[in-house]
Amino acid sequence: TMAKKIVKVLKMELPGGEAHPGPKLASAGVQMAKFCTEFNAKTSDRKGEVVPVIITAYEDKSYAFEIKTSPVSGLLLKAAGIQKGSGNPKKIVGHISDADLTKIAEYKMPDLNANDVLAAKKIVAGSARQMGIAIDK
Repeated sequence: TMAKKIVKVLKMELPGGEAHPGPKLASAGVQMAKFCTEFNAKTSDRKGEVVPVIITAYEDKSYAFEIKTSPVSGLLLKAAGIQKGSGNPKKIVGHISDADLTKIAEYKMPDLNANDVLAAKKIVAGSARQMGIAIDK
């Protein structure tokens, strides 16, 4: 069989379990209602999170999509229960536990350039610090 011809590859960030048809998806030329139904079903456990997705649209109007892990910043905000970070390490606007840090690090492992959870925790802790989120020991 011949490989399908790719028309477009789109990287988008959509709300977990709550994507709906719109101009962004229309521009990809995919069947929006069908895509949203499938995406929402696969991400229903991630409501309240921003879910990165890569959509590949083919010439025959079919498509494929790959769901990625949520951005670290969004996970940190959710864990700290705050809307936005301070963007200043000296201005603490939220707190997370070491357990929260470990959970986020383990979840992000596939997308982080880290060999083990300890290394992943350091990367996530660095992001938390930049956002003004303190890690309680």
